Amino acid sequence: MQLETKHAQVIIAMLEDAQDIGLNHIVFELRPADMDLQPHQLNLFDTIGEALDYLDAKSGLGYLPGGGDEYPVYYRHIDQLLEELKQANSLTNHQDMNRNNLENLKEELKKLGFKDKVAAEMEKQIEKGVPEFTLNDKVNGAKGQVDLTLHFRQSGQSENYFFNKYEVALNTGKGLEDGQKYMVITPNAQAPGKNLVKSFENVTEAISFFKEQKGNSELAVGKDAANKVELAKMEKGKVNYVAKDFQRTFRTPAQTQTFFVERGRGFTAEQAANLIQGRSVFRNDLLNLGGQGYAAWIKLDMDSPKDRYQNYQTNQYHVPTYGFELEKVLDKYQIKELSDPQKKEALIQTLENGNRPLVTTVKEGQDTKLFMEAVPRYSQLNFFKEDGKPEKREQFLKEPKLDQTLQVGKGKGKEKEQEHGMSV
Repeated sequence: MQLETKHAQVIIAMLEDAQDIGLNHIVFELRPADMDLQPHQLNLFDTIGEALDYLDAKSGLGYLPGGGDEYPVYYRHIDQLLEELKQANSLTNHQDMNRNNLENLKEELKKLGFKDKVAAEMEKQIEKGVPEFTLNDKVNGAKGQVDLTLHFRQSGQSENYFFNKYEVALNTGKGLEDGQKYMVITPNAQAPGKNLVKSFENVTEAISFFKEQKGNSELAVGKDAANKVELAKMEKGKVNYVAKDFQRTFRTPAQTQTFFVERGRGFTAEQAANLIQGRSVFRNDLLNLGGQGYAAWIKLDMDSPKDRYQNYQTNQYHVPTYGFELEKVLDKYQIKELSDPQKKEALIQTLENGNRPLVTTVKEGQDTKLFMEAVPRYSQLNFFKEDGKPEKREQFLKEPKLDQTLQVGKGKGKEKEQEHGMSV
């Protein structure tokens, strides 16, 4: 793709202005008759969904862009297109760009809460010059392991790399212990008596790879092949054994969601892991269609079908218009941590990230440890015993109420569905 153009400065200024108002997704044509890119060829959108719909309409469905008499049509995130234009038109210093690109990516990963080892592995892949790669991280969930798959891609016009999305997958069953990995073990046809071992941190990828095998194979978990526990076995391409405590994980598809990020801005790894587990998280940096900021609690709508990109839609509960004010709701309950300002602040923050913190409350005059989570849809809190079983919230109120039905009905009436212009 030829992006060298005499209009580079004008286009870059136009794109930087678009960034300021939240138009971050670009679809454009490159016409064979005049490969010199011009401003009028760029179409700007505030959401990736609108951009991809327009891309489909322009390029046509069922054939590749640029086929036949059609002009080639491309999609770019605005950050990527800006870097490509600067590089193609010699507006960026190579050495500074490469160093800055790596440091920017490290900062993005840190802001989004990914582990240090992810940044270290990213640097190794970039040093190798791998044009496109994925990295794995994981979070232990309440009822299984949440696998995270980060996607990195190098620009086609420069040496810069971009991190614009990651996927989460909630798998049932026990998560990996420290130092463990999943392994698919198959006989080595080139060296009889020896095995090939492919390792995975992501159980979804491990199961998928295992199921693709055609001959004899074994799916196991452990620190290495010499210290493994067999999870499943295949003979002549047919699975003939799955360990009892692994059957649900093996046979139940993972719940998945893709999260898009912009220069380190978006849902953090912790928030995404909680969203896929059905919880709500708070964001105060959202943008509406007009580029205006607002705050809201977000929850994945798992009761409705996924969209065309196999993602759940989201429900939003705006703050303060929806009426759920976490601090005021907390103050209704006997929670001992609220008496310490620092502990109270930490408790609010962890609830806003969708976590279930362990708190100390009072039941029948005795201190009781319970897990708690925010439920903005009903303007309430939920409490759970340490074994995960729910507790009735009314018994922990400072002033117990006889009837909570009215409050629940009020919460249902206020619920608002997703506003498609949300920028996350």
